[in-house]
Amino acid sequence: MAGILTVSGSAGPLAAVAAGGAPGRLAQSTAPAAPQQPTFRVQVDLVTTDVIVRDGNGQFVSDLRLDEFEVLEDGVPQSIVSLVLTHGGRVFNVQAPPPAPVQEGIILPAARPTNDAAGRVFLIFIDDLHLDFRLTPRTRDLMQRMLRNLIHEGDMFGIVSTGTSSISEQLTYDRQVLEASIKKVTGSGLRPEDLIKVPQSPQGPAELRYRAHVAFSTAYQLMRNLENLRNRRKAVIYISSGYDFNPFATSRLKYEAELSGYEADSTAMNPFNNPRLQGTQFLEADLVRELAELTRAANRANATFYTIDPRGLVAGPDLDQEVETAEWNEHVRETQDSLRVLAEQTGGIAVVNQNDFDRALKRIDAETSDYYVLGYYSSNPDPLKRTRRIEVKARRSGVEVWSRTSYSLRPPPAQ
Repeated sequence: MAGILTVSGSAGPLAAVAAGGAPGRLAQSTAPAAPQQPTFRVQVDLVTTDVIVRDGNGQFVSDLRLDEFEVLEDGVPQSIVSLVLTHGGRVFNVQAPPPAPVQEGIILPAARPTNDAAGRVFLIFIDDLHLDFRLTPRTRDLMQRMLRNLIHEGDMFGIVSTGTSSISEQLTYDRQVLEASIKKVTGSGLRPEDLIKVPQSPQGPAELRYRAHVAFSTAYQLMRNLENLRNRRKAVIYISSGYDFNPFATSRLKYEAELSGYEADSTAMNPFNNPRLQGTQFLEADLVRELAELTRAANRANATFYTIDPRGLVAGPDLDQEVETAEWNEHVRETQDSLRVLAEQTGGIAVVNQNDFDRALKRIDAETSDYYVLGYYSSNPDPLKRTRRIEVKARRSGVEVWSRTSYSLRPPPAQ
């Protein structure tokens, strides 16, 4: 969970209470009240990160004590105040976090209530806006495999879709909710011919950018909500075919050329010569920015993306898809790379270009069953230092430590 420091002034009714009476009684007083000094509130969040420790045989090490861990933020040692162990899906609160350190002259907000004690928390994110309709049977089969190999009794999970499947299920333990949701899943993604023929804009295919905006904004808001769930490793099963903001660029230009009656030569293909293409050279940077914002939000929430592409092992285009092989391969690579970025930047794995979903789900099951969650209050009060590096070490020899490598402070609220 990322830390955040906010400062704001307060006045109004607080001044009346500080003067020794209710607002109604002050109205009858003839003596003017002394001007009230503003009260400043500073919120200091507990920074948490999940940690996996394995021995030389690859087995999880479950008997580490708090004093055997070391956490550095931007190279500066931090005082670990909490340690939660989840082993075999069961939670052991080895060291509960104390209240945030009190600093002179500030008022801290009331402590938050304890969250649900579920050992494992899953969010199943179905980006059906980026799943071809023909992938519907494969996606439903994938989710059935999740019921067998990943979601077990006692696991808490929620399900959200981005498109016409219209699935929005709050966190629950009821596996029947997942079974019912599987029947609703329907892909509604754009086909290659749709991407080529939809109206174009300086930001690429207009409908494509709208769908990507819906998907990313939905996922981003879910990460904000997951921040409220503490001391748990939250696994996001991200089902999507990935993202490409500039797909089939040559075919799109040729199609527009046919409609407009001009020749799609090398001059027309240059974005600096063709006003229709101006802005397309920045599309890759736009996608990088969107992915970075989402992964930062996930790291703040201590959430890990496990991205799964239902397409499985992707070969060439289908016979009914009039797309050149080179363009198809470039599109597939771009979409798969976007899923790899989401997973790798949050400490998960990307299940792309493979058909053995059972093996991948069992690996996710193992990674989410055994882990530690360490917590500390950052010693750096600078709110302008938003992105911070984390390094976790174990003082026991012969073990290998995995943890996320950074977190970001939440952006300040708009004024």
